[in-house]
Order: sequence, then structure tokens, then C-alpha cells
Amino acid sequence: MSDQTPPPAAPAPAAPLSEAEDRQWASFAHLGGIIGILPALIIFLVFKDRGSFTNQEGKEALNFQITVLIAEIVSIMLMVIFIGFLLWPLVLIARLIFSILGFTKAKDGVSYRYPVNIRFIK
Repeated sequence: MSDQTPPPAAPAPAAPLSEAEDRQWASFAHLGGIIGILPALIIFLVFKDRGSFTNQEGKEALNFQITVLIAEIVSIMLMVIFIGFLLWPLVLIARLIFSILGFTKAKDGVSYRYPVNIRFIK
């Protein structure tokens, strides 16, 4: 006799987010930018298919964090000629201010567009 086990069942799709949860995770994607790119990346990857507002705002926040990361790398490279010592703090301050602005707008359910953003993820 051969032991035939049935194939494993496919995982059930995650439940869609409620409107309040959608706004909450979208706002957290922006607010997470204060500490770097990782929170926006995780929120986008986990919740992009569960809420349209989180998908939209997560993309926006992730694109901004990628843009800021590139600016930080350029600033660090420019520290060799000392201009980076002026540019790097400005990039960090812009990250803080724009992340908080994005958080407050998304928390209220309003879409937020960063003033300086390269849209890598469409």
C-alpha cells in the first residue's frame, strides 16, 4: 500500500482592511519614515493587497524613503569636500518634517504627495 497524502491547502487570502485600519496603516507608512525605509517597505509589502489607500500611500512613502536614502548617500559622499556636512542634516530634517506631514494627512484619509519624490514604484 502506498501512503498518499493530499497536497497542502493554499493559504487563505488575508482579510481586507476596514476603512479605519486602511487609514491607520497608510499613516504609519508615512510616520515610519522618521526612522528609515524599513517601516514603509514592510507596511507596503504586507498591506498593499488588503487596502487601496494603504497601497497608494505606502507606495508614496516608500518612494520618498528611497529618494531620501539616495540623497543621504550622496550627502555622505560629498562629506569628502565638506558640503555633505551641511547637506546631510538638511536631508534628515526634511525626512522628519515631510514624514510627519504625510502621517497627519493620511490619518485624516487625505492622500499626501511629497514635494520632492522620485516615483520608482508605480
